Amino acid sequence: MAFYSKDVDLVFYGAGAKPGLEIWCIEKLRLVPVPKSSIGKFYSGSAYVVLSTSVLKSGPTQHDIHYWLGNDANEVDSALASDKALELDAALGSCAVQYREVQGQETEKFLSYFKPCIIPVEGVFTTQEGALNGDTYQVTLLTCKGDHVAHVKEVPFSRSSLNHNDVFILDTASKIFLFCGCNSSIQERAKALEVVQYIKENKHSGKCEVATIGWNFPFNLMQVKVIAVIKWFLVAEDGKLVGDSDVGEFWSLFGGYAPIPRDSALGGPQQVDSPVTLFWISLQGKLSQIGSDSLEKDMLEKNKCYMLDCGTEVFVWMGRNTLITERKTSISAAEDFLRKQERSNGTHLTFLTEGLETSIFKSYFNSWPQTAETKLYDEGREKVAAIFKHQGYEVKELPEEDVQSYINCRGTLKVWRVNGHELSLLPASEQTKLYSGDCYIVQYTYPGTERDESLFYAWLGQGSVLEDRADAVFHMDAIVDSARGDPVMASFLFPSPTLCVAQIAQNKEPLQFFLIFQTLIVYKGGISAGYKKFIAETGVDDDTYDEKKTALFRVQGTGPENMQAIQVDHVSSSLNSSYCYILQSGTSLFTWIGNLTSSKDHDLLDRMMELINPAWQPISVREGSEPDSFWSSLGGKTEYPREKEIKKFIEDPHLFKFTCTEGDFKVKEIYSFTQDDLTTEDVLVLDCHKEIYVWIGRHSTIKSKQEALNLGLKFLQTTILEEELSLEAPIYVVTEGHEPPFFTCFFEWDPSKANMHGNSFERKLATLKGKTLSGTCSFSHSSLFWISVGLSHTSKERDDVSTKKLSFFLCMAKSIIGLRFTDVVAPSRNALKPRSREATPDGLGSRSSSSNGWERSFSPASTVSGSHLKFSDNYSVSSPTPVARKLFTGSSPYQDSPVVEPSSPSMNENSHQIDANETSANSLIYPYQRLTVSSTEPVSGIDVTKREAYLSEEEFAEKFGMPKGAFYKLPKWRQNKLKMAVDLF
Repeated sequence: MAFYSKDVDLVFYGAGAKPGLEIWCIEKLRLVPVPKSSIGKFYSGSAYVVLSTSVLKSGPTQHDIHYWLGNDANEVDSALASDKALELDAALGSCAVQYREVQGQETEKFLSYFKPCIIPVEGVFTTQEGALNGDTYQVTLLTCKGDHVAHVKEVPFSRSSLNHNDVFILDTASKIFLFCGCNSSIQERAKALEVVQYIKENKHSGKCEVATIGWNFPFNLMQVKVIAVIKWFLVAEDGKLVGDSDVGEFWSLFGGYAPIPRDSALGGPQQVDSPVTLFWISLQGKLSQIGSDSLEKDMLEKNKCYMLDCGTEVFVWMGRNTLITERKTSISAAEDFLRKQERSNGTHLTFLTEGLETSIFKSYFNSWPQTAETKLYDEGREKVAAIFKHQGYEVKELPEEDVQSYINCRGTLKVWRVNGHELSLLPASEQTKLYSGDCYIVQYTYPGTERDESLFYAWLGQGSVLEDRADAVFHMDAIVDSARGDPVMASFLFPSPTLCVAQIAQNKEPLQFFLIFQTLIVYKGGISAGYKKFIAETGVDDDTYDEKKTALFRVQGTGPENMQAIQVDHVSSSLNSSYCYILQSGTSLFTWIGNLTSSKDHDLLDRMMELINPAWQPISVREGSEPDSFWSSLGGKTEYPREKEIKKFIEDPHLFKFTCTEGDFKVKEIYSFTQDDLTTEDVLVLDCHKEIYVWIGRHSTIKSKQEALNLGLKFLQTTILEEELSLEAPIYVVTEGHEPPFFTCFFEWDPSKANMHGNSFERKLATLKGKTLSGTCSFSHSSLFWISVGLSHTSKERDDVSTKKLSFFLCMAKSIIGLRFTDVVAPSRNALKPRSREATPDGLGSRSSSSNGWERSFSPASTVSGSHLKFSDNYSVSSPTPVARKLFTGSSPYQDSPVVEPSSPSMNENSHQIDANETSANSLIYPYQRLTVSSTEPVSGIDVTKREAYLSEEEFAEKFGMPKGAFYKLPKWRQNKLKMAVDLF
């Protein structure tokens, strides 16, 4: 909360006391508060100060200060807003980061406060009643850019403002039109619909029409799939479509239709690498360069201010010992520097006080020392409690961390040990006993809200070999694939029953892993073939647990449903006063109780003793009263940790979006995130500091768990938040529609949103229309038209489609969903050019159709032999019976998965399902060099998950050492491993 000071404006008194937004505006050279009813409304002729206050999970409040400058604001008001932002920071104790925001170039962090957007209006803010500007309604044309936050900008109301790269909103008195350029993304179009909804509610009081030209119907999943195929054929260029009144009305507002000039897709502004330069700012505001590119933190002195010029962004760093007058001078100097250099308004300016450096700022220095941030109050309280307990006083237990389980922990548990290329199912009595030299696959099935859900872990022992770790991930991926059922039919007609998987390393297990085991014992050593081979080849001692050997176990946990015994090195330095231990040495057995342990820890020790061996009769010793035989068993007495372990406070989670183009891996943070930011076309990472979640949208390009895990590992390597995330941090892979409760707890979760079908644009449109995408409903032919573009292909590709193919798909649609096309006016033959088979976007081969159904012949790796689809008003589907794959001798992890056993008498238990189309003659053959993942001249229009299917028989045998038929008899995980070895996966 802000306090009074002679250098601080009285209007700031009490600011920041409650979470939320507080906004002030410059009016007649003084700062006045903006009423809550006007928050989010900015005038282009004014300057504002915005304070965002949030309460972190760790307890303290976090403040961010922004000063916003309208394009028409005068220099005096702009300078005053800058000074007032600094005064507000001083009033808050210099604990806020400050940002300069310029109209039209705002940071995404700022825009995230005002979702879905801010639309500045002309004029100047005033507190006088009835004098607010903007009462006269005007027709406006807006551009809308951005996928998770919307950058909305008014452009001239002219046809020349339209282009193929952006999304436009035409706001009239009675109707709002949405115009999407063919090169704009689905996410941008979906975000634009949120802006349309915002305009409708705030400028029209919810009483106007929205013309999305044809997307005004609810439809079921089958219709979504069909429309995804058909819509590519039914769109003429630039929205000039016959029979749709909204299109005609839209163009009439521009004086009639005229084609928009062709232009290529824009990749956004190109980032140009510029040198990073550090300046010292003198008391007079002069800049003196002191370093470039290679910078060290020691260059920054506490009693000085500095400017770091990074090209597209500039930082002003202010030492803790600087005065507020020095800081004002430094800020003015930085703003003058940008003006003199004629930098773009898009150059972001951020002001940092020592100790509040952002991760981006730190990344420009060679090495920024990590400081342990602990809550002093909690740390001091625990130390005092520990001292009293050490003196023998009874102290009330401190509250423990939250051990709540968000799923039912009374489900079914299965555990397999990885043994090279095989898995061994552990009997129930051995499932809670793991070895640190081995790797395991854990399947946990529990009752969900509407169905049973499955959770898979690949547990990698600390001493396991690399081969076993790689095999563990492959095995897990194969089990998950089997549990999905038939992936071909599921992906075409029904949502795939995807599952949650996680890769975890020993000593980095998430709490949820321990809760599903309830009781877990981890022994040293291993019994897998890979571990034994490693021991034999290296000659190291085999420390695998044996009752006859000396063994020391650390007992840990929070209660009977979460307790573990971990075998550690049997030396005295392994002890810790915060834990209890079990020492087994020949015929002697000791239990050791640390001085900082509680009665709860003692209870866990007793329970664990009974589980390990109920017949044992231990000698109980307290820390400080150990007999000599105890220390002799540990090789002598040495120093060990005697202080209470201070647990780091819980950080707030951060959400990031992955983008990967041409091998360039980028991550962008999404601020003030909500469930709506989980866009179905995206791959996102939720960073919870102790663990990360890789969320995969249904319409994303990531199709395998292995690929998602690799992205998670890349994220851990980037250290986005400069938080030193361990490379062994648990990585969960969560798929859209199957989010587990321990993931959804980070959001205000609405299950209905997670179960919607269609892409993000279709979902937003259904929400705008107040309808759902999950119901079944008929719709008219006009529903297939929309302004200007299809959602998947450029207009040039659409121009090349043949009339014959168009006729086929119209017949197909009629057969599937009963559409009437008698009134549809197809594009003229001259506009439809023939396309060669190789040039089609997905390599489609010949097709034939009939009134009753259709037969398909796709690329060689995309169909199942013998599959037949028959579509009518009441469509039915038949497909070959899925066959359970057998990877193992004995018990298989697939036997309880939702797959159907073979019904054909000719199939035996060792048979594998083989795609006949994969092993048959392939008319599409490409050279190996063009099919590899790293190819410089890749083939387009192929199924990238089946690259090997496009090789000739001779080249296939050369690369894999076997014919195609033998290859496809191998387990899926084995196929993937071989493909990775030759760069085809």
